[in-house]
This record gives sequence, structure tokens and C-alpha cells, in this order.
Amino acid sequence: MNFSHETFVSPLTWRYGSEEMRSLWSEKNKRLLLRRFWIALAEGQAECGIVSSEQVEDLRRHAEEVNLERSAEIERTVRHDLMAEVMAFAEQCPVGGGIIHLGATSNDALDNMDALRMRASLELLSARLRDLLTTIQRRILQWAQVPAMAFTHIQPAEPTTIGYRIACYGQDLLEDFLALERLRREFRGKGIKGAVGTAAGYADLLEGTGHSVSDLETRVMDKLGLRAFPIATQTMPRRQELSLMHLLSELAGSLHRFALDCRLLQGRMMGEWMEEFGEHQVGSSAMPFKRNPVAAENICSLARQIASQVGVAWQNHAHTMLERTLDDSGNRRIFLPEALLLTDEILTRSDKLLGNLAIDLKRVNQNLETYGKFAASERVLLAAAKRGGDRQALHETVRRHCLAAWDATQAGQENPLDRSLASDSEIQRWLEPDRIMELMDVAAYVGDAPERARAMADRIAESLPINDDL
Repeated sequence: MNFSHETFVSPLTWRYGSEEMRSLWSEKNKRLLLRRFWIALAEGQAECGIVSSEQVEDLRRHAEEVNLERSAEIERTVRHDLMAEVMAFAEQCPVGGGIIHLGATSNDALDNMDALRMRASLELLSARLRDLLTTIQRRILQWAQVPAMAFTHIQPAEPTTIGYRIACYGQDLLEDFLALERLRREFRGKGIKGAVGTAAGYADLLEGTGHSVSDLETRVMDKLGLRAFPIATQTMPRRQELSLMHLLSELAGSLHRFALDCRLLQGRMMGEWMEEFGEHQVGSSAMPFKRNPVAAENICSLARQIASQVGVAWQNHAHTMLERTLDDSGNRRIFLPEALLLTDEILTRSDKLLGNLAIDLKRVNQNLETYGKFAASERVLLAAAKRGGDRQALHETVRRHCLAAWDATQAGQENPLDRSLASDSEIQRWLEPDRIMELMDVAAYVGDAPERARAMADRIAESLPINDDL
């Protein structure tokens, strides 16, 4: 079980994901959590008079002594990974070894263990998303009033503000955060229900003690700090993992949207945003001049991988046959940690990207000057119509000026639209030239975007402290 780069090692082992998330999904932590379950079970059974306090104390004394090598050695013989860990733990516990896993089936231990580490993963992701939302809130306030060209169909449209654009991402991610927190608070384990969910074995053990299976389950789950599903088969409902994967996919979609826009805005045709680029960073092995948006591209790439794994969770949920098959056993070892590690990675990368994002205000203003006047021409049309002009006739007049101005800009000339409209005699019947020039000031044509952006920043700030129990 010694690995190196001389064999295949997942990029998630060393390249993507944090040490904290990798630790949560490590083989050692898995076995520590299994032992935590077995001790909680034994403690509950001791309180019900089934096992002795001395046996429980023996388990506690050896709980941290995980021996992966010994467990692997036993597994090669018994060919059952959970029983191998039971036997390895039992060897360390001369007094209590005989009561480990008493009355339980494998998934009593495994599913509660998985529920604990999935919930812990959600807590870590929640902290990451809090950090990102804090950065978003700061950037919204910083840029709420800064006008920039907006694009529809990737074509210049009307002005917006940079802060309002960031607020759009913030709104999506705040919804993701609130959904994540709901799932984290409601996350449940299997409980102790035995081989098919009836808890028959536990009922036999408790016979004559005056305690019910429900009582024992409550004691055990309280010790784990985990709620139990009221109904389960041999496994806890796999629908919960489908909900988790849907949530991660939605969060990945929000981050992909932000990163994709960031890539577009870094393109030289727009050239308004710039992600951090180190002094010695290489953009291309062939083209030394390249400054590629690699951070944003990486976020998009990993987000796609997260979304692609939802189908596996769907299959596990939909194809659960009767009380249990092993169809889900192998793939859960792969897609659950992978999806959580990838989400951890893109949250961290997104926070760094936005936190270090630079805005080229000169280019922003150039784009506004070049293309924004076309949007501002609508203001001239509406103002002239309000004064009594024929809307259809004015529309045709403005359209002709816009087409001529567009040809000029495409030829590399300064956009002449404001001057040409101000000098048009038909429009001057309704508006003074100075008023026309005033209306053509595109920077003022952002509606209530600054106020809405600041309101979203306030909402983010108000929402983040609601779960200080993390």
C-alpha cells in the first residue's frame, strides 16, 4: 500500500483538492470513523445492559490504533474489507474485541461512517463558499457604480455595471450556499437497522432488557451526532446522495458560468478583465506572447467533471433493487470523494481568481465609447417620442445613423453616432443638440443596476452569519 508516481495516482491525490478534504476521505479517517461507530454502538449497548463498561472502555483505549497493513493482510484472506477492519480492531482489544459490530450488518457501520464524512465535507465546502461569497460581496461594492458594456448573444448590447455583473454570480452562489446549508443540517445516516432494515437482530439482543430498538438507535445516533432515516433497507436511501450530487452539480454550474464569462472578458477582443499572471508564468509552450486564462479554464474543466457524475448517483438511487445489491458499492468509492474534492478545488480557485482579478478600466471605457452609443441612441428615440415625435419615423432616422456609425467603427474610426444624431434636423425638431449629447452619455444609462448590486451585497452579508454553528 505504498504509492509513488511510478504507478497511476489520481490527480486528486496530489494536484486537485485540499489536504483537509483529502484527509476526510483518507483510508485512515474512514477506519477511525468506523471505530467511532462501533464504540457508539457498544456504548449504547452497555447502557441497555447488553455489554460491559469494561469492554467498551477497551474499545475506546485502542480506537486510534488504526493498522492499515494488518487490515489489508486480513482482507487478502477473508476478502471482506469491513470484516478485515473488525478483526484487526478486535486483535487490539483483548477485553472488548468480541463485542465489536455486535448485532450489526456491514452497512450499519459503512453508511453511518459515510454520512459522517459527507456531512463533514459539506461543512468544509460551506466554509469555502462563505469565503468566496465574502470576496464577491467586496467586489460588488467596489465596482457597483463602474459602467461597462453588457453583451447579449456575445454582441454589444446596453451598458451595465461591473458590480451588477458580479452580483449576478453572487445571487446564484448565495442560493447554492443556502441549499448546501439546508442539506448539511438535514443530512442523515442509516441508523442501526440490520441486514434488511427490520433491526431483527438488535431486537433479539435487547429482549428482556426493557429497551427497544428505537431506544438503542437513538442512543447510538446521539453519540454520533447524526440523525437517522426512519426507514432504511440494508442501506440508507441513496436518494440523499443524488441530492448531494445535484447540489454539487448546481454549484459547479454557477462557478462554470462565472469562469466562462471571465474567459470571454479576458479575450483580446473585449480585454476588460485580467486574471492573475505571475512574472515568470508561461502562457504557451509555442507562443511566448500568450497570456491564457488558465485559472478560469481549469474551473470550467473540473466543473464539467462534477456535472458528469450526477448520472452515477441517479443510477444508484433508481436501480436499488429490493433491499440491497452491490451495484453501488464500487462506484461510491470513486464518485463521492472525487466530486467533493473537485468542488473543493474549484471553490478555492474561484475565490483566488476573483480576489486577484484586475479590471482594465481604459479598455472598459474604450468599449463603452465604441459600442455604448448604439445603446444610448434608444434614449434619444424615447425622449424625442415623449416630446411628440412619430416613434416609427424617429426609429428609421436613428437606425440610419446607427448603421453609418457602425460602418465607421468597423473601419477603425471613432464612433460618430452622438455627433451625427445631434446634427440631424429631424431629431432637432424635438430635442436640442445639447440634450441629445447629454442623452448619449452612455455611462449614465445603467438604470438601477448600482442600487440592485448593492442590495445583493447586503443580502449576502446578512445571509452569511446565519450558520455560525459550523
